[in-house]
Amino acid sequence: MAFPVVRNRRLRSSAGLRSLVRETRLDATDFIMPIFITEGEGVQEEISSMPGVYHWSLDTMERELAEIAEAGVQSVMVFGVPDHKDALGTSAYDDNGITQRAIRKMKALYPELVVIADNCLCQYTDHGHCGVVHTTECGAEIDNDESLELLARTAVSQARAGADIIAPSNMMDGFVWAIRNALDEAGYKSVPIMSYSVKYSSAYYGPFREAAHSAPQFGDRRTYQMDPANSREALREAQSDVDEGADFLMVKPALAYLDIIRMLRDRYALPIVAYNVSAEYSMVKAAALQGWIDEKAIVLETLTGMKRAGADLIITYHAKDAARWLREE
Repeated sequence: MAFPVVRNRRLRSSAGLRSLVRETRLDATDFIMPIFITEGEGVQEEISSMPGVYHWSLDTMERELAEIAEAGVQSVMVFGVPDHKDALGTSAYDDNGITQRAIRKMKALYPELVVIADNCLCQYTDHGHCGVVHTTECGAEIDNDESLELLARTAVSQARAGADIIAPSNMMDGFVWAIRNALDEAGYKSVPIMSYSVKYSSAYYGPFREAAHSAPQFGDRRTYQMDPANSREALREAQSDVDEGADFLMVKPALAYLDIIRMLRDRYALPIVAYNVSAEYSMVKAAALQGWIDEKAIVLETLTGMKRAGADLIITYHAKDAARWLREE
């Protein structure tokens, strides 16, 4: 006797029932909104390759923070864009640097806002690399250990300014250990580290480098970022960061690396963070401006896919819009 095929038509028959059995849910509190703070006054300058994303000066950023808070987004990631750059990225660990001043003002304006400080040297160095560069007979090389000292100094300076979380994105060997030790020694044992644990050498970063003014002046970053073809390496990188004291594990980019997010989710109990990066954002914006796609539907489906893959948190330039759309629904 043939048995009938059992389907779930009844559970899909109404919006209320679909919502009742939905397995993955997005919420505004899942999102972290990047914000670019620059020197000067009266600055609200749209980034040409990222429609709707701006450079803000300290006196104008309250407009952006007010919109972020109104949308229900509770976390921001701060990227400083300094005027002064040099070979050692000294503006990165200057207590009066643009990032430190921005953090202090954000916490004064919105004490409950979770402020995450990106920790890297690339936007502060005149060569655009994420560490200290030395010229040898074989060419220019990154000095890993010397870079760690400066990154640790940067982390302490950011924590001193009031950052709730330090997010090192440099991919130097041992960076979590160096930063954790420095924070602990300076009395910031409760400040967690959101490590860019799995950061690929990706073509999806192009618009960000315009936003952060951080394009390398020579060479590329493949020697310290990961090959997009590698997945097992991602587990080694993540395990290293866990051993060194990371509190969050990030995968960057997100859209082309959902399998990596799932691999980390299945292996680790730590919060997993997906970075929905600049080109992922810009491609959606470009297609939407042409009228080729439904922006709201595409964005919410994409973010849902990242969360379904295992992300607990999503860094995304869509954060404000997505939060508003979810509230409307």
